[in-house]
Amino acid sequence: MRSMFEIPNPAPSEKVILAGLITPEDDPALFDADLQEMQMLCDTAGADVVKVVIQKRDKPESATFLGKGKIREIKSLMNEHNCKTFVLDAELSPGQVRNIENITNGKIIDRSQLILDIFAHHARTNEARIQVELAQMRTLYPRLTHAWSHFSQQVGGIGTTGPGEKQLEVDRRLVQRRITDLSGKLKKIEKSRHTQRKGRKNIFRVSLVGYTNVGKSSLLNALSGANVLVENQLFATLDTSTRRTFIPDIGSIVISDTVGFLRKLPHQLVASFKSTLEVVQEANLLLMVMDASCGWTEHQQHTVREVLDELGAHEVPRLLVFNKMDLIVDPFIKKRLQITWPNAVFVSAFRQDDMSRLKVEIAERIKSNHSEQEAKALIKRKSTELQKEREYDEGLPEFLNRKIG
Repeated sequence: MRSMFEIPNPAPSEKVILAGLITPEDDPALFDADLQEMQMLCDTAGADVVKVVIQKRDKPESATFLGKGKIREIKSLMNEHNCKTFVLDAELSPGQVRNIENITNGKIIDRSQLILDIFAHHARTNEARIQVELAQMRTLYPRLTHAWSHFSQQVGGIGTTGPGEKQLEVDRRLVQRRITDLSGKLKKIEKSRHTQRKGRKNIFRVSLVGYTNVGKSSLLNALSGANVLVENQLFATLDTSTRRTFIPDIGSIVISDTVGFLRKLPHQLVASFKSTLEVVQEANLLLMVMDASCGWTEHQQHTVREVLDELGAHEVPRLLVFNKMDLIVDPFIKKRLQITWPNAVFVSAFRQDDMSRLKVEIAERIKSNHSEQEAKALIKRKSTELQKEREYDEGLPEFLNRKIG
């Protein structure tokens, strides 16, 4: 049973109007890429984008984000195409949502709501469902209306409040209670996961990180012989999958797949999934996976680095891996990638030779890590010995004086 807080997943036939705002400060090429990404998100959510509307303004309109004239134009398009949903590539305030809905008489969904809906649809485990619902609570809390009242049966009675209390205040109290309840459940799951990880503490740990839909799950399957779900969709995998794999000249290691990242990923989602993404912080090596066939690898890398920094994983060693090389037919594009990123590994998850070569690279990083750890241990041991010698030398005169005296 899906949580009542989840935005209903649109039927495959649901038609939507997609809109975006470009300002003089925006990079036109990156704006186009974001809009294409929004179309992919709509498709993943099961919506059919019948029209894309772009407005150029110096800055967003405070009350409606887009200009009111443009929103009325969108209303006409919604009537023309017989659609009731309007998707906007922006983070809207509760007031902006209300104002736009009043003009269009339709449903308005911003970027965060759309991503949350996809996460809710793809959440398969109890932990993922809790994480998504917690993110939904935190995102939708400012937009509370009287619609929350029927939730009272699940979290407690409304009759416990004072007779003069407003319904909205009751609703907020109920949602805050639900947030506390979900946070508590998540902490219990985190505690159990920490116990499981203690058993793998002495094994070298590798984590696959990267933008969504770059083929991380395919790489995990190819490297470990696992059977993790692989779909050509954004956010097909939300749960961390961990498998053992054998690396020649090294032995067994643990490799984990993680939820994909995205530009302008809702902060609430990152916060809710931090417990799942702790595997990134604890890794000995991060494989930063990029889609070689994508034209926006630099922007994707920037996004991944930002999220990794937010997770506190900026000091974990990284190996850049360009996947999906089998999709590139132009030899000049391949050469340009290799020249631009000379230290990266270029592979296809469907080529065994490439996976063998990737394992060799991982082995080299593991050997380097072991050498570094041994060097650190040696330095620490020598420092301890020197400190003891210094303490002995400093204490010797005092000892001799006491003996002579």
